[in-house]
Amino acid sequence: MTMAARLLRPLVTLFGLVCVWWGIARWGHVPPYLLPAPDAVARAMWRQRALLGDSALTTLVETLCGLVLGVCGGGALALLMALSPSVRRWTMPLVLLSQAVPVFALAPLLVLWFGFGMASKIVMAVLVIFFPVTSSFADGLRQTPADWIDLARTMGASRWRVLLYVRLPAALPALASGMRVATAIAPIGAVVGEWVGASSGLGFLMQTANTRFETDLMFAALLVLSAMTVLLWWGMDLMLRRALYWLPVRHEGP
Repeated sequence: MTMAARLLRPLVTLFGLVCVWWGIARWGHVPPYLLPAPDAVARAMWRQRALLGDSALTTLVETLCGLVLGVCGGGALALLMALSPSVRRWTMPLVLLSQAVPVFALAPLLVLWFGFGMASKIVMAVLVIFFPVTSSFADGLRQTPADWIDLARTMGASRWRVLLYVRLPAALPALASGMRVATAIAPIGAVVGEWVGASSGLGFLMQTANTRFETDLMFAALLVLSAMTVLLWWGMDLMLRRALYWLPVRHEGP
C-alpha cells in the first residue's frame, strides 16, 4: 500500500466527521455556546493563533519531559525486576497501586507539593505513563524464549550477558509497544495538571475558555491538543520502526 493510500483513509474519515459536526451545528438547533460550528472554531484558531501556539509549546515541553523520565524510570525498574525476583515482588504491588488511585485525585496534591510550574505537570505525566512502560517491558523480559536463555548459558554466558544480549533484545518489541501507548496518553497527565493549577498550557487555556463561555476557543485548543498527540505518536512510531528495523513489518490490507 502506498503512502498516499495510507493517508487517504484517515483524511476521508476526518472529513466525514467534520461534515457530521457541521451538520449538527447547522441544523441540529444546538446553541453555539454548546457546540460551535467548524468555521467558528477555525476563525477562533486563526484569531488566537499566537496564544494557542504558546500554550501548545508549554504542554509539549511538559509532555516530552514526562515521556523521557517515565520511559527511563519505567525501563530501569523493569530491568531491576528482571534481575531480582525479590525486587519484583516488592515493587510490582506499588506500581499497580499507582494506577489504582485516579490521577485526578493526585493532581491537587502534586500541585501543592511541586507548585504551579511545569514540575507538577511533568510528574503527573510520568505517573500516567509509568505503568504501561514498566509492565510491558517487564513482561517482555519475562517472556524471553527459554531455549535462547539455555543456549546462552550453555555457551558460558554470565547472567549479565544473558540479560544484555538475549533478554533485552527479545524484550525490545514489548518496550516499543509500551512506549507507543505512553506517547498517546502522556498529554493526558500534563493537561490534567494544567486543569488543577497552572498559568499556561492548553489545559489551562481550555479551562479559562470554558469559564468565559468561549466554546469556540476551547474546541480550537482541543483540536490543537489532538493534532499534537497524533504527531507525537506518529513520530514515536516512526522512530521505533527505524530503530527496530529487523522486526517484520505488518502490511495492512486495503
